[in-house]
Amino acid sequence: MFNLKNLLGLSDEGSRDFKRAVLAVVVANLSLLLPFIVIIQSIITLLNPLLAGAALDRGRLWTLPCLGLAAAILYFFAYRNEYRKTYTVAYSESEKIRLETAEHIRRLPLSFFNNKDLSELTTNMMADCTAIEHVMSHVTPGLFGGIITDLVTCSLLALYNWRMALALFAALPVSLGLILGSRKLQEFFGERHVKARLAVSGQMQEYLEGIKVVKAFALSGEKSKALEASLRGMMKEAIKFEGLTGIFITLAMVILQTGIGLVVLTGISLLTGGGLGVITLLAFILISAKIYSPLIILFTLLPEFFYFLVSTKRMQILRREPAMGGEENVVIDNYNIELRNVSFAYHEGEDVIKNISLSIPQGGVTALVGPSGSGKTTVARLIARFWDVREGEIRIGGKNISGIDPEKLMSYMSFVFQDVVLFNDTVKNNIRIGREGAGDAEVCAAAKMARCDEFIRELPDGYDTVIGENGSTLSGGERQRISIARALLKNAPIVLLDEATASLDPENETLIQEAISALVKNRTVIVIAHRLRTVLGADKIAALDQGRLVEEGAAGELLARKGLFARLYTIQQESLGWTAAR
Repeated sequence: MFNLKNLLGLSDEGSRDFKRAVLAVVVANLSLLLPFIVIIQSIITLLNPLLAGAALDRGRLWTLPCLGLAAAILYFFAYRNEYRKTYTVAYSESEKIRLETAEHIRRLPLSFFNNKDLSELTTNMMADCTAIEHVMSHVTPGLFGGIITDLVTCSLLALYNWRMALALFAALPVSLGLILGSRKLQEFFGERHVKARLAVSGQMQEYLEGIKVVKAFALSGEKSKALEASLRGMMKEAIKFEGLTGIFITLAMVILQTGIGLVVLTGISLLTGGGLGVITLLAFILISAKIYSPLIILFTLLPEFFYFLVSTKRMQILRREPAMGGEENVVIDNYNIELRNVSFAYHEGEDVIKNISLSIPQGGVTALVGPSGSGKTTVARLIARFWDVREGEIRIGGKNISGIDPEKLMSYMSFVFQDVVLFNDTVKNNIRIGREGAGDAEVCAAAKMARCDEFIRELPDGYDTVIGENGSTLSGGERQRISIARALLKNAPIVLLDEATASLDPENETLIQEAISALVKNRTVIVIAHRLRTVLGADKIAALDQGRLVEEGAAGELLARKGLFARLYTIQQESLGWTAAR
C-alpha cells in the first residue's frame, strides 16, 4: 500500500482510509459467498437423505431460509459499508489533491507557466484529478479487494479439496500473466490517447478564446479544421487503445473460463475414482460459476488501472515541480530597492535583462521607460519575485528577496496591471481580495478613494452585484478602478503600476489618475510607463533598451541629455501633433 500511496499521491489519512476501503471490499465480497453456501447446504440437506435412503431433516431444512435471510442482511450491511468507505475516501482525497495542487501551482515561479499550456494545467486540475478519483472509487479498492478475496477463497477451498481448488484456479496465472505482460503496450497507447486528449483540450481553448476573431473574419471553417483534426486524432487513438485492451481482456477471459471445464473434468475423474462425492462436485461447479464473475471484473479493472496511471504520473510530475521557497519570518523595515548586476533569461542563453544595476529610493516614484521589449515589465516582475534572477541580486531594505518567502514578500507589495483580472463574484468580494477579512466599511472606503463608489452604487445590487467572468459586465475603466480599490485596501508600502491608464478614454483616465494619486501617496512606487508625458513628474526615470539600463535621472536631466528618453518623448509629442493636425 505504501507504493500505491506514493503513486496516487495520497495523504497519510487518505492511505489509511484506502486500506479500510480495501478491507470493506474484501468483507463485502466474502459476505456475497454466504448465500451460495446456504444454497449448497440446502442442496446437501435435500440430496443426502435421498442418496442414503434416509428421512428428510425437516428441522434443519426450515433453518436454512433463516440463514439465507441473515446472509442477505449481512451482505446488505457489508455492501453499504463498502460503498461508504470507497466513495468517501475517493471524494475527500480528490478534494485534498485538487486543493493541494492549486496551492502548489500558486507557489510555482512564472517561469513554469512559460513552458506550460493553460489547457494542460486545467486538465491536471480537472481530468487528472477526476481520473485519480475514479481509480480510488471504482478501480483500486475493487482490484485489491478482489485479489485478496480470491486468495482467501482459494485457500479455503484448498483446505476442503486441494485438487479441485487447483483445477478451479489453474487458468488464473496464465490469463493474469497475459494482462500483466501486455502492460507496456497498454501504457504506450494509453499515453498516446492522453496526449491526443490534451491536444483537443488546447485546440478547444484556443478556438473559444479566439471566437471573436473567428466570427469577425468568418474563419469558422478554417479555424475549426485544427480542432476537427485533433478530435479525429483523439478518436483514432481511443479506438486503437480500446481495441488493443479489448483483445487482451477477451483472451484473458477465454483462458480463465476454461477453468470451468477443468473443474468438471477433474471432478469427474475424482468421482469415478472414488475420491470425490457427487454433492462436493456439484458444490465446486456452483462455486466456480460464481467465483469467475469477480475475476472477470478484476481483469477489466487491471487495464483501466494501467491507463489511469498515466494521469496519476502526470499529476505527480506537476506536484514535484519545485516551488519558490524562502524565509517567512523576515521583517523589512525600509523600502529602498536595489538591483545589483541583475541578469535574467526566460530561455537559457537568451538574456532579456543584462547586468542591470539600479537604485529605487523609498518614498519616491521611479518610472521604467523604454521601447517595447526593452525589459520594463520584466524588471518590475523580478522585483516582485515572480521569477528568480539568473545572476546578481535584488534587495529590498537590504535583504535579498531570493531568500524571502514569496507570500511574505507579496505582503509588502500592491499591483495595478494594465490587464485587470476580476472574478465572477460580487464587487465587494473582488475588492476584498486586497485584504482578506476587511470589513464592509473598509471596502467602501477603498472604493471611494479609487473613485468607483459612485458607479458601484448604481449597479443593480450595489456592492453585492455579481460582475460576471473577469468583470464582463463592467467597462474597462470601471474594472481598472476596482483593481485600484483592491490595491488601496491592501495598503502595502510598495506599489507597482503597469501602465494602468493605457487604452482608456480621457474621462476614465482622469478618474484613474486621481485614484492612483491616492494609491501612491507616501509609498515606494515603480511605474512602467509607455506614455512618457505621464511620468514627467517622477522622482527618477530609468530608461531601458534591449535589456540594458542606458540612462537614469530626473525628466529634466534626461531631456537635456538628448538620449533615449528624449528621443522617445520627442517621437510621442510629434505623433500627438500629427494626430491633432489630421
